[in-house]
Amino acid sequence: MHELHQLLSQLKDHEWVNLSHEVHEEIPFYHTFNPLKETVISSMDEDNVYSLEYTIGSSHGTHIDAPSHFAEGKRDLLDIPQKERALPLYVIHLEDKVKDDPGYAVTVEDIQNFEAEYGKIPADSFVAFSSGWYKRFYDSDVFKNADEEGVEHTPGWSIPALEYLSRTRNVTAIGHETLNTDSGVEAAEAGFLVAQQYWLREDKYQIELMANLDKVPAVGSIIFVGMPHIKDSPGFSAEVFAVVPNE
Repeated sequence: MHELHQLLSQLKDHEWVNLSHEVHEEIPFYHTFNPLKETVISSMDEDNVYSLEYTIGSSHGTHIDAPSHFAEGKRDLLDIPQKERALPLYVIHLEDKVKDDPGYAVTVEDIQNFEAEYGKIPADSFVAFSSGWYKRFYDSDVFKNADEEGVEHTPGWSIPALEYLSRTRNVTAIGHETLNTDSGVEAAEAGFLVAQQYWLREDKYQIELMANLDKVPAVGSIIFVGMPHIKDSPGFSAEVFAVVPNE
């Protein structure tokens, strides 16, 4: 057997975990976008061919944000090569902290505690924050978890944590289960998505609205990110999955 075919066979002996949500018109989406719109172009009954046209925002469902989404002059979607979208995956599991505090933001201490248990996070890796929030995806109001004043109590990353991952560990990308990088409370206090802006200005990409991270171990997995090749795009819906080690 050829070397690469053997490698693929070995990978298929492991479990593959889907990290993407389905996209349809009723999913949670950021308020600046419109819902997905689907138009039938041709049908089997009338045309013997089934074709649809979609009107969709660049951040619908599980999606990749290129740096240009928040940082002028930084890389857009097509500047992120395939080798940068197949990476060692490290998952920081903080589901219990988020259960106690829905607006929790990952801290540097959380990352250092992770490293004390599992070892130093290497450069050129992908770090994901597993909050369990993806289980709320079935209902937009439950997912956004806004209080009476409209403040969304959702988890996210703190800027010091992102700075540690970028400058101290030089990781390639991050991911999370929510609509934004920032915790909802911190975004409301700042009046802007300052953590998201910080990360993308580092010329690094991120994956938002991830699913099933609670099914991925802290270390030992590989993440793959597939995306359409749309010229000059700041992001788009993506297929994201992980190959995880056998127990």
